[in-house]
This record gives sequence, C-alpha cells and structure tokens, in this order.
Amino acid sequence: MPRESTITDIRAAVAASRRISRDVTLITLDCPLISEIAEPGNFVNVRVNDTTQPLLRRPFSIHDAEDGQITLMVKEIGKGTEIFCRCTAGTELSVLGPLGNSFSLGAEDFDTAVLVSGGIGTAPMRFLEKRLAARGKKVVNLIGGRTKDDLLPEGLTGCRFATDDGSEGFHGTVLGLLESLVPSLTAEGTPRIFACGPTPMLRAVARFSREAGIASEVSLESVMGCGFGICYGCSVEVSAPDGGTKTILLCREGPVIDGGRMV
Repeated sequence: MPRESTITDIRAAVAASRRISRDVTLITLDCPLISEIAEPGNFVNVRVNDTTQPLLRRPFSIHDAEDGQITLMVKEIGKGTEIFCRCTAGTELSVLGPLGNSFSLGAEDFDTAVLVSGGIGTAPMRFLEKRLAARGKKVVNLIGGRTKDDLLPEGLTGCRFATDDGSEGFHGTVLGLLESLVPSLTAEGTPRIFACGPTPMLRAVARFSREAGIASEVSLESVMGCGFGICYGCSVEVSAPDGGTKTILLCREGPVIDGGRMV
C-alpha cells in the first residue's frame, strides 16, 4: 500500500454538521493543508475539545476531501464522539493528519473495483469511489448491515445492499451478497476488492478473496492513542512472509493492508 503522507497538526473549524442516521453524523472541517494531500484510506486524529476530558484524540477515516475541506463520517459510540457530533459550525478543533497509508489507486491489474463495507465501514468509500472513477474504473458498492437502518450509502453510487434480517436487499451478510455476484463480476473483467467494516467481516472477505483468487485490500480499525507510532496502542497481528505471523502498528503500516495478510 502507498506510504503515509506528510503529517500536519492544525486548528480546523467545523464548516457543517449533518445527521444522516439515528447515530451517524457527517462533519465537514476547513483544513486545506490536509485536504490537498489526503488520499483515500488516510485518516485523521481529532481532539474533540480543548479539555482533558476526553484526554485522547479520536481517529476517523476521511470520507471526502475537496475544496480545502475534509468530511468525516462519525458514529456516536461514546463520550468523545458524542461531543464531536454536537459541535456547531465555527467550532475550532485540533486535527492531526493525514495519517496512515492509502488504498492502491494506481494498480492496473483490475477492471472493476468492488467496494465492500459494513456499517460505519462505508466511511472511506466516498473518497475512494471518486478517485477510482476519475481513473476510469467501474465501481460497485456492496453495503451490509444488521437492518436497513444500519445501511449508510451516503454519496455512493451503484449500491447493492445486504441485511441480516432481510429488511433491505439481499437477505444475509454482505459476504453472501459478494459471493452471489462474483460470477457476473468476473465475467465482465478482473475485479479487485476494497473492504472496510467490522473485523470479523474483513476476515471473512479476505478469506473468500484468497480462495476465489481475487486481489483484495482491507482497511482495519483499532483503538489509537497518538496515531503516528509512539504509543503502540494499535498493534495488530498479521501474517508474515515466512508463513508465521508478525505484529504491526496499524497507524504506520495500515490502516490498509493486503487482504492476504489477514490472520
């Protein structure tokens, strides 16, 4: 995967905040220094206020980047994200980024990009789809959730849905949907899978892609303290070239890894 970009720590003002579901908000920040060099797959670490409560920054995938702004898709899962989602326009926050590596946009060995996401895993897909489309790639979005209320297709095109309860689209998991579509996808050319979502989903997608002989990249999530390799809080185990396993820091060697490295 491409390496990380130059990192800046800036004060960025909230330009807009819009609720798109019961617990997910799109937050746009004015930060041209990050927007102009960000790549799909990068993330930022945000200090949600200027107090020590909460103490640590929160990591968020970059949902979109254009015109000097970045947009983040934020799900309320605790005090920090609750504070962030309630920030009003004009609020200034400390934003560190862009962090991590990015998806492989320059790969020429595929015709169709299959973007597989579950829940809040759609966060980086808007940015990724735009860049892939600009390179002339066909893009298909496969989006999964427990129910139709968990589906987050904001800004995405060519969407196919899967829900565990059958309330929208394919009745089953997003992996089941992917399996059902592979024959038609491979008939039209060579596909490449880009995935983001819960770790069990990513393990299943990576295993399937290996067995099917389809190249894949997965964007992992982890608890992070610093976001650039000092705290060692985001260590994850991946497969090593010698056939064993090794530990990497997700903020440095990720969050995007080759699906073949999933343990």
